[in-house]
Amino acid sequence: MNREEILSHVDHTLLKPEATWPQIQTLCDEAIANHTASVCINTCYVKQAVEYMAGRIPVCCVVGFPLGAMDTASKAFEAKTAIENGAAEVDMVINIGRLKNGEYDAVREDIRAVKQAVGDKVLKVIIETCLLTDDEKRKMCDIVCEAGADYIKTSTGFSTAGANFHDVELMVKGVAGRCKVKAAGGISTVDDMEKFLALGADRLGTSRAVKLLNGEQAKGY
Repeated sequence: MNREEILSHVDHTLLKPEATWPQIQTLCDEAIANHTASVCINTCYVKQAVEYMAGRIPVCCVVGFPLGAMDTASKAFEAKTAIENGAAEVDMVINIGRLKNGEYDAVREDIRAVKQAVGDKVLKVIIETCLLTDDEKRKMCDIVCEAGADYIKTSTGFSTAGANFHDVELMVKGVAGRCKVKAAGGISTVDDMEKFLALGADRLGTSRAVKLLNGEQAKGY
């Protein structure tokens, strides 16, 4: 894949709690210049970023992030507010504890409530693969699709590990075309990006892609 093709699959990301508005502006400028799929930011900056972007690049934000352990009503409200502020895409975190409890209906309804709040906008569901068994990952492939989400996503980048090839391959097989797959967290080389896309991921969540594809050293998510 060439540089432009890879960047068209990238959610250009800045989720650090200390991120300032000038840093978000720089992220937006880089996304515009490099034609990324979106910028992915925290909800406090959504309205400003949407106004700054003026329709040039979609704004994605995270909800229930990074733990996913808040109640469903809070997640849905956060998602609804983000959409009202102009977000085009929402990446939510599942309730991992409920999944571990075997409360599959509760996990499904948590996702479904956020999808209802998002409406026809894109919902990506972060399952935090580093905390799950392979059987739990397969179960989440079904639950995410049944709940009506658009993507299943590997990781927040804030837990014990990020995306890996095994998990993306498992998830692509598990969703079987019913939704798309996003790999995120720890993507640190151009080879990684190409491999994840070759395995069937449709999106990549990373702060490093622009610098890496410009031949610069990059640190971050």
